[in-house]
Amino acid sequence: MRIISGNLKGKKLLISKDKHTRPLKDNVKESIFNILEHSKLINYKISNSNVLDLFSGFGSFGLECLSRGSKHVTFFENHNPTLRILKKNILNLNCSKNAKIIEKDVFCLEKSNINLMNYEFVFLDPPYKEHRIKLLIKILKNSKILKSDGIALIHRDKKHRDEFPEDFKVIVNKNYGRSKIFFGRFG
Repeated sequence: MRIISGNLKGKKLLISKDKHTRPLKDNVKESIFNILEHSKLINYKISNSNVLDLFSGFGSFGLECLSRGSKHVTFFENHNPTLRILKKNILNLNCSKNAKIIEKDVFCLEKSNINLMNYEFVFLDPPYKEHRIKLLIKILKNSKILKSDGIALIHRDKKHRDEFPEDFKVIVNKNYGRSKIFFGRFG
């Protein structure tokens, strides 16, 4: 696993064989950024953005954002073995000043006193067995975590049929091998 573009291009990321965490494949990550950078349907650019990376894993998505010029990435991860590797990846790439790690369960977002507001991008890459995606999207809206015109990216198993809140509009839906990515916003 590596950073595919930007000022950290080619840098390797540490991962583990732990089956608890599913790394985001480079080809899927590259496709995500191609859509973000070239789609006429998405009006934000990664550069100078604030990004929330939920279920961060080893940090592949968030670190790619920082490499491409994001101002700040907040990583949300609570699995201790994965957290250790995420911290090493951030440190090894000298990204500490533009990164924050929150070591909590993602589903505590609504009830926590953590100030998470107005992100341009929120990336949700939960375990495929996680079925509370609709709840997470509602939390994003109710807590004003995602800007009103911000983009949520959701990485899911292609076989699973997720339900989204009625006011969440899918802009782009792409399949990649065993997975699919939804790009959406409220409105």
